Amino acid sequence: MQSAQEILADVGTFSSHDLLLFEEKALLKIFKKNDRVLHHGEICQSVYFILSGSFVQFQSDGIVETIIDLHLPKEWMFNHPSLIGQMPSDTTIKAFEDAEVIELSLINLHELIARSQSFLQLGRIFDQANYRTYLFDNALSPVQKYNYIKNVKPHIIQVFPVKMIASYLKIAPETLSRVRANY
Repeated sequence: MQSAQEILADVGTFSSHDLLLFEEKALLKIFKKNDRVLHHGEICQSVYFILSGSFVQFQSDGIVETIIDLHLPKEWMFNHPSLIGQMPSDTTIKAFEDAEVIELSLINLHELIARSQSFLQLGRIFDQANYRTYLFDNALSPVQKYNYIKNVKPHIIQVFPVKMIASYLKIAPETLSRVRANY
C-alpha cells in the first residue's frame, strides 16, 4: 500500500506529524467490481484516493448510462457538485473493477485542517475538475478530445472500453474508433 507521503505528494508538502495525522483520519476501503461508492440522490460526504482499480461516474435515465468521468489509480475521486454544495448527487460512482481506495470524509478533512494549516493544501484536489471543464467548454474536434485525454489520463485507453470512453468524450463510438485507427 502507498504511504501517506506518496498519496499526498501531488497535493503539497507535509511534515511527518501531518502525515501521521492523515493516516489517523484516512480509511482503507475495498470495493468489488460494480460496488457503488456513491448512489444517485446521495450526498457525497468523502473524497477517495484510488490505490488500485478503476471507477466510472455516470448518470442514468434507467436505460442509458452517460459517462461523466472515468477514474484511475493515483487520482482523487468524488462528485464535485454534491460534495461542495452538500446536495444530492445526480451521478452514481461504481467500481469498474476490484479496487482499493483511501477514504477521507469531509468531517475528517475539516478536523485535519483544524489541527494543521498544512491540510489547507488539500484544496488542490478540488481543482481537478478543471480538465473536464477544458474538455467540454472548448469546441474541440474528436481528434483534439482524444489527444487531450491521452495526455491527461493516458491509461484510460488501456482500462476502459471504447464505448465508455466515447460516452465520456461525448462522441459516437464509431467516431472514436476512426480517430483511434489513425494512430
